[in-house]
Amino acid sequence: MKRCGWVAAMLLAAVLLAGCSGAKPRPAHGISRNNSRTASAPASAGSVPFSDDISKSQGSRYRDNSDSVPGGPPPDLSKLVEPVPKIEPRSLYGNKSPYSVLGQTYKVLPSARGYDERGIASFYGNKFHGYKTSSLETYDMYAFTAASKTLPLPSYARVTNLQNGKSVIVRVNDRGPFHEDRVIDLSYAAAVKIGIWPKGTGLVEVRGIDPGEPASELPPAAVVTSAHPGIYLQVGAFSDADNAEKVAQRLRQAGLGTVQVSDAEINGQHVRRVRVGPLADVNSADQVSARIEGMGLPRPQVAVD
Repeated sequence: MKRCGWVAAMLLAAVLLAGCSGAKPRPAHGISRNNSRTASAPASAGSVPFSDDISKSQGSRYRDNSDSVPGGPPPDLSKLVEPVPKIEPRSLYGNKSPYSVLGQTYKVLPSARGYDERGIASFYGNKFHGYKTSSLETYDMYAFTAASKTLPLPSYARVTNLQNGKSVIVRVNDRGPFHEDRVIDLSYAAAVKIGIWPKGTGLVEVRGIDPGEPASELPPAAVVTSAHPGIYLQVGAFSDADNAEKVAQRLRQAGLGTVQVSDAEINGQHVRRVRVGPLADVNSADQVSARIEGMGLPRPQVAVD
């Protein structure tokens, strides 16, 4: 399994995102003031209690050095029930906005209503099982949950694998993934249900759910056609056609793949969009992204079309 994104940033994110606007100071991440708390892993894990001590360094906080999937036979995930979206108060932790992680700044959305984004999904598993999420809930890799950089905590979303049409409703209760090319981090159970595991990544569409809407109005799974979506890297959107062509020419000379220049409307403004792709897979997209950055250009945005 490839660990894709926010492992290196999880502790930093948890500390930075903890807090609320109340007058009384609160300990970081909601842990007691000695920065130590004993947390038992969820019953399904079959683990003994352990200490989740956020005063430790990232490299020594967790039981394991690298992420993994269950060592023994996992529960029958086909019997797990998807969460039913319901109106919940915002968590006191994990909703600070804006917030910064690894030099990038993010804003938390006011609600999940209208959120609809396509991109690359990854997942996280055994290493974080039983530890605290950014909302101070305990991460259970056998529950249908997810981490998002921008959706409020908690909130709900339907995630559809665009390569096979399988979908799952998840409860978003964590922050991440802080890999620039990833749109959501799924729990192990959610990843298995829609076929992101065992490959480790997949192309998905994430649609936010507003629990205030009638159940009949829940967003359906994205329609998947026989033509699988492709991964594109958008290097820029330029109002000046000459600038767009200059960047496109640099990319062509670098031999990064097919370079497309197309017209688009963004916020009512006509622009020339420069993209590289389609690319063969997620690994190729990561490698090409790094090469584009190495050329002194901004890190491209992933587009799945």
